[in-house]
Amino acid sequence: MKFICAAAHLYNRVFSDLQAFLAPWFPGLFARLVFAATLWLYFLNSALTKVGSGIAGFFTVSNSAYYQIALPAVEAAGGDVSAVPFLPWGLVVHLGTYAEFLLPLMIIAGILTRLSAIGMLGFIAVQTLVDITVHQVGPETIGALFDRFPDSAILDQRLFWTMPLVLLIVYGPGKISIDHLAARIMKKPA
Repeated sequence: MKFICAAAHLYNRVFSDLQAFLAPWFPGLFARLVFAATLWLYFLNSALTKVGSGIAGFFTVSNSAYYQIALPAVEAAGGDVSAVPFLPWGLVVHLGTYAEFLLPLMIIAGILTRLSAIGMLGFIAVQTLVDITVHQVGPETIGALFDRFPDSAILDQRLFWTMPLVLLIVYGPGKISIDHLAARIMKKPA
């Protein structure tokens, strides 16, 4: 019995020391690295389908963006993207397009990380809503939680997508981030 108590004490000590060492910097850094490794190129490639080609094309939102984000408005305009009103649809398309570029970069660099992660959660929620209601994906794509199939494109994948974002909202970006550097600079007396 004494051996079991000693082993349990050692076990708790080792992992509490490890947690104390990692807590200030690891959770945020790890969540940002996971986001960068798994989602950054997905969102970058998706965003690139919404702008023109080349450097100058970056500043031009393409018709494809309207079809991807605001299909009901395009259909209501008879398929003529130029007839889609700027307010609210054009604004939504422009903000959505550039948010898809900007928010992932801000998360990776650790700039306004918590706010950026909240923005990405909102982006994923809207993306999911558009996929289900506008693009009308089927139940096999939507999937179901707590089933034996972990591979649905909507519920299973996007639940995993939200995990690093929720960690960033709760724990912040950690000490290895622009946010932390900015906080240190702001605390220094002038």
